[in-house]
Amino acid sequence: MCVAAIVTAFAAGPAPARALPAVKHVFVIVLENKNYDSSFGPSSAAPYLSKDLVAKGQLLTQYFGIGHLSLDNYIAMVSGQAPNVITQSDCQVFQDFLPGVVPDANGQFVGQGCVYPTAVPTLMSQLEAKGLTWKGYMEDMGTPCNHPAANAQDTTQTASAQSQYAARHNPFVYFHGVIDDDAACKSKVRDLGDLGADLATAATTPNFTFITPDLCHDGHDATCANPAQKGGLPGEDEFLQQWVPAILASPAYQQDGVLVITYDESESGAEACCNEQAGPNSPVPGGPDNGPGGGRTGTVVISPFVQPGSVNDTPYNHYSLLRSVEDLFGLEHIGFAGADGLAPFGNDVFNRTTAPAPAPSPGVGAAGAGRGGALPPTGGGTAAAGAAAVLVAGWLLVGRTRQRVSSPTP
Repeated sequence: MCVAAIVTAFAAGPAPARALPAVKHVFVIVLENKNYDSSFGPSSAAPYLSKDLVAKGQLLTQYFGIGHLSLDNYIAMVSGQAPNVITQSDCQVFQDFLPGVVPDANGQFVGQGCVYPTAVPTLMSQLEAKGLTWKGYMEDMGTPCNHPAANAQDTTQTASAQSQYAARHNPFVYFHGVIDDDAACKSKVRDLGDLGADLATAATTPNFTFITPDLCHDGHDATCANPAQKGGLPGEDEFLQQWVPAILASPAYQQDGVLVITYDESESGAEACCNEQAGPNSPVPGGPDNGPGGGRTGTVVISPFVQPGSVNDTPYNHYSLLRSVEDLFGLEHIGFAGADGLAPFGNDVFNRTTAPAPAPSPGVGAAGAGRGGALPPTGGGTAAAGAAAVLVAGWLLVGRTRQRVSSPTP
């Protein structure tokens, strides 16, 4: 009887967690500045995102940004570094992060600034050390690895009719480990127009692909400097309708891919999740919104390993996303991606136990031919104390750069 009871107890115990799927290609598209209800509510002005794409994957209803304004969120996605006053002000002047000599116990480098030293570990350096590949694709960037000169004003803070590229939405150029090797940077931080050719085969598709639309297509600007474009949520939908089918039709995605469509921050509110810590360089991650995080945005995850139409209420943030990518590629956790108790995407997200066989696809050729025709067109001391002292000045300097209307640069 006792033996039977023991056997029954073991049989009734929780099933062991499944191993993560063998994902070899991760695609991330980052949109801008929308509250969850605006993007995914019943009256969303982005029906392709809120209905069609949600039906293809899983909606993460409790996904949050980690700060305000924009740049600190992008930095966090690829390094796990928390906001500082200068990144919260979107780095109006392209200045080094100083002193940034050694990390604290949480992997946070202490200082102020926005161009991080080579000592700061990044997802990019992790991937390269493991023999894996990465690229960033920036709409309207034109010149590869385009960034302001050292200590110069960032002229991409305002869109023009000729270019709606924003350096602050391109996390890669804020790390000396990337930009100091100019040739390597130019080979990896590319204009979005190069993505079509790279999607042609799994071998030419990077293991990690990061995509930033321009200031209209990411929804940042409601009224576009280029009047031919849509802005706001309709602009996001237009971009996603152009590029998501190309990604989903690509051999790399169909073989072992996952696509994450997320937002950098909410438009209003500074809520947080996941026991987010402020870090040593800014007392308030929400910056001018005066709260502990970057607000609730929501995120969509699409993959052969994700059950279509599923909904997940587990709290996640950008540090969770970084940790999830690291787990998929077998990497260590850096910065706040290594925070105790932080949940990565697990079996709750990768909830399709048997992935479907890849559908036959013509692929995406270098000439731009893909499923359904041509590829979309595209345009070219203690830092915490110091941070508190300059916090108000920094935020007043930038003002509200999340303004939704851009005017042509003089």
